[in-house]
Amino acid sequence: MSAIERIIHIVASSEAFGTLLKKSGDAQTVLLSRLAGSAFAVVAAAYAAKRGGVHIIVMQDRDSAAYLCNDLYALMGEGEAMFFPSSYKKSIVYGTEDTSSVVQRTAVLDMLGKAERRNAVICTYPEAVAETVAGRSELQSRTLTLSVGMRVSMEIVEQELTELGFERVDFVYQPGQYSVRGGIMDIFSYSENRPVRLDFFGEEIDSVRTFEISSQLSVEKRQSCTVVPKLTAGRSEMVSFAAFVGNAATYWVDDYDHTLSTIDALRRKLIPELENPSDVDSRLSSSKRFEQDTASVRMLLRTNTAKRPAEMTVLFDTAPQPKFNKQFDLLARNMEQSAENGYRTYILSENKAQIERLRNILYSQNPQVSFEPLGITLHEGFSDNQTRVNIYTDHQIFDRYHRYKLRGEINRDQSMTVAELNELKVGDFVVHIDHGIGRFGGMVKTMDNGKEADAVKLVYRDNDVLLVNVHNIHRISRYKSADSEPPRINKLGSASWQRMKTATKNAVKDIARELIALYAKRKAGGGFAFSPDGYLQNELEASFAYEDTPDQQKANELVKRDMESSEPMDRLVCGDVGFGKTEVAVRAAFKAACDSKQVAVLVPTTILSLQHYRTFSERLKGFPVRVEYLNRSKSASETKQILADVKAGSIDILIGTHKILGKNVEFKDLGLLIIDEEQKFGVSDKEKLRQMSVHVDTLTLTATPIPRTLQFSLMGSRDLSIISTPPPNRMPIVTESHTFGEEIIKDAIDYELSRGGQVYFVHNRVEDIKRVEGMINRLCPDARTVVGHGQMKADQLEKTIMDFIFGEYDVLIATTIVENGIDIPNANTIIIDGAQNFGLSELHQLRGRVGRSNRKAFCYLLSPPDEQLSSDSRRRLRAIEEFSDLGSGFNIAMQDLDIRGAGNLFGAEQSGFIADIGFETYRKILDEAIEELRADGVAGVERLVTGDSDGRIRYVSDCYIETDVEAGFPDDYISQSAEKLKLYRELDSITDEGRLDEFVAELQDRFGPLPPQTVELVGAVRLRRMCVEMGIERAKIKNGMMLLHFVSDSGSSYYKSDLFNGVLQFVLQNKEKIVLKQNNNKLYLTVRNIKCIGDACELLSRMCESAAKIR
Repeated sequence: MSAIERIIHIVASSEAFGTLLKKSGDAQTVLLSRLAGSAFAVVAAAYAAKRGGVHIIVMQDRDSAAYLCNDLYALMGEGEAMFFPSSYKKSIVYGTEDTSSVVQRTAVLDMLGKAERRNAVICTYPEAVAETVAGRSELQSRTLTLSVGMRVSMEIVEQELTELGFERVDFVYQPGQYSVRGGIMDIFSYSENRPVRLDFFGEEIDSVRTFEISSQLSVEKRQSCTVVPKLTAGRSEMVSFAAFVGNAATYWVDDYDHTLSTIDALRRKLIPELENPSDVDSRLSSSKRFEQDTASVRMLLRTNTAKRPAEMTVLFDTAPQPKFNKQFDLLARNMEQSAENGYRTYILSENKAQIERLRNILYSQNPQVSFEPLGITLHEGFSDNQTRVNIYTDHQIFDRYHRYKLRGEINRDQSMTVAELNELKVGDFVVHIDHGIGRFGGMVKTMDNGKEADAVKLVYRDNDVLLVNVHNIHRISRYKSADSEPPRINKLGSASWQRMKTATKNAVKDIARELIALYAKRKAGGGFAFSPDGYLQNELEASFAYEDTPDQQKANELVKRDMESSEPMDRLVCGDVGFGKTEVAVRAAFKAACDSKQVAVLVPTTILSLQHYRTFSERLKGFPVRVEYLNRSKSASETKQILADVKAGSIDILIGTHKILGKNVEFKDLGLLIIDEEQKFGVSDKEKLRQMSVHVDTLTLTATPIPRTLQFSLMGSRDLSIISTPPPNRMPIVTESHTFGEEIIKDAIDYELSRGGQVYFVHNRVEDIKRVEGMINRLCPDARTVVGHGQMKADQLEKTIMDFIFGEYDVLIATTIVENGIDIPNANTIIIDGAQNFGLSELHQLRGRVGRSNRKAFCYLLSPPDEQLSSDSRRRLRAIEEFSDLGSGFNIAMQDLDIRGAGNLFGAEQSGFIADIGFETYRKILDEAIEELRADGVAGVERLVTGDSDGRIRYVSDCYIETDVEAGFPDDYISQSAEKLKLYRELDSITDEGRLDEFVAELQDRFGPLPPQTVELVGAVRLRRMCVEMGIERAKIKNGMMLLHFVSDSGSSYYKSDLFNGVLQFVLQNKEKIVLKQNNNKLYLTVRNIKCIGDACELLSRMCESAAKIR
């Protein structure tokens, strides 16, 4: 019996459920009494499975309906349970529609409208039920069904889509759109959360498949699809949801009176907003209408009501799971007493490691206690006194937030927005690695030997034009620098660019050599080997409020492994805001304290030291560890006492600013140094750190995302852990974009204050920030407000923020200073005024200030009306709104964080180089420099090679390909030039055969079979990779001949290598076709009878095999 069957069987075997099943048919209204926690979901799932039909469950609000729906997914399977939300983001009153919600609503209506209606349970809430829906006849008349084998022309389908109000676009990315490419048609119906792709063979539909929006690649094959337009668009026949459902459904209502009062309250709020108040009936139902439409249906209530008295009561006997507050001795006692009373205890968790952890903890409390794990997750545990079972959830035991995931939401992941933001537009600054900085001039057609080809146009100083063929697009990169200043455009053919490249490469090599020496010195010094984890460590880790991500788990394991080794640890942990870096530090600090070693935690600001103190104290509460902090807010006597205690060894963990680096701070036995945001410390502080950390284990934390290719040189001799996945159970931040209005500000502040929270209001203009404070005081007279901005004196600003942290104020009205690392768990609403003026990563950083606790957080983006915004601003606001998960902006923020961060980490000199040549080019030069050091046999350079290297020495970093063979994407295959350029860039940067095969499959999926020109283009990428492997710098294929030029530097170690030897052997074996020649002291091969790129690849492939035998 599976875990799901076990739970349903346990509850279904109760006496109350038997009564409900047998006798509920006799009564129209039934009261379900004492049904606690997720027992309600289990009863609903078991009842629906036995009875069949449609069940509508009306919960009190969106969250409770979503949690119930999540439970039903687990208990019934995804197909049976559906979510029916309101169409609007916040409320129908504000009028901002949510596309995902409209799709979920339409999917439910589509299912209910079908003649062969299936069994289903629909979870909803009063605001959603209140909204009117299109009538059944309208739904049927506006639905288009398409299936495999159906004989219909593309023109007729396109005509019908146009009549239904669908818009033709190049690539579909939201409901209500369609696109046509050759014999392929993509359609995004309002009844599906993914678009469908139809393949036509003449006038017949050959295949139907769904595809992902972000990658545009197929996901699953279908036999048919239903196309439904936006049903609110016509509004010709609108009926209440209850009338649409009809009398055959069974209703389950959580709180009947609350449902009716919410529907009426919504009507009262909407009427003043309408131009014509009589329109309210076409938009919203009423409580009276709901009562009438459900008068003759069976209704199961959880609370009694005078408006619909119950004819029968079914008495369940369940109780909610007790609150243990992470006190495992209470849990063990509870389970022991339950066992004595004849109860069995089941613990629900999908995480096997968590169950194992819990077993260990309970065993240490009481070896006699036992439980049975079930691999399923429900929202709330319960005890059933009739069947004598306890069903407890692990997230409640560990006091963790449990997150719901709804099916049917549109999933547009961040990769799409990153791609959109990275798109090259005409006029953008670009860098060609051989010619320097110019401007992007778009894609153009060129003629070569009478054949048309695509090329990229770059414009340099004095309007000189460079045309780059499609085989060399990878040599162009977008110019990125930390400065907003425009770069200097280079002159074509001048030597200044080459000089700058050479200077950068030499500087990189010097850094690399220094780092190798530093690494060797550190490894030579001995350190302390910490002991393996004890039960206290297990208990601390089990009590973490969130589930560890794989990245976090790996970082923890590596930190512990380093600490248990006798060599001093020097590890850098990178991860975005809220990704769990601090938790890694807490666990490491506790491990050190368990071995009676002291820990110093160094932070750059007073505020951050206080925050860390609170975090460490909270996490280590109840453990035998003393945590203290030292900063300028401590009085002289307090400081003196702390210093004495540190020296005596009675303080285990000391947190502080650079003050703790002072000579007067003496540790009795320092074992671990934790440094947060090291790049913010000055040179002298870093020198002191270096001396401190020769024999002490060091753990450094940074929020600056670090590209893989820069790993070796950033912190150099460090071991690196990157945490790039956000915590799965973090609460998403509800992000809404609104036109600036006082009503929305008042609602947002009032709601946050009503639940005892605090609010950030970001207004980035110091001149009128006081006026904004006046407006908030007028709207919310009870709110205690304070203003903070960068022009205030440092100590005054610090005091303001400290007062806000300690809860002296409710609303902090500030400029973007709140972006800089202030972390206040009680502040869970942020309102950003003028959101259209911020960059995407700034918005992401600002939003990251809230949602740091287990409370639902809100972010309101206020801007002028849409028509006054630029398309870029609209796109930015849409992107940040869609990626409401904490940390989903890791990729987004990386766009400029990597640049800002790299400048800080490399130091001023390297930062200057980055500004001169652009970030991407700097990365390429780094790679080249390291390859050259390896080729020169520099000892220890292996340590600096990134994980992507296969260990082979590369004598050339790239190969320039020139050909008169037609190769590219013809216009009748891919017509849109922006998409063409994106695909050229993607293809040209592929260096791996497996990825190349995937790319070809993706092209066929999206655009159909490859034309001959595209086959040649793919071959050119394969050819370039093989040429680089063989040390060939340039390949030219023209008029049936191929020229291959070897490394241009005649003094290169290539000419003494086994690889070159292998090439010579191959030439000797194929003398009739290949000739080795020399010109100006440079070697090259001429190869006859090469008619296409395929022939060239075949020959190079044989050459690679021959050389591999000798290497």
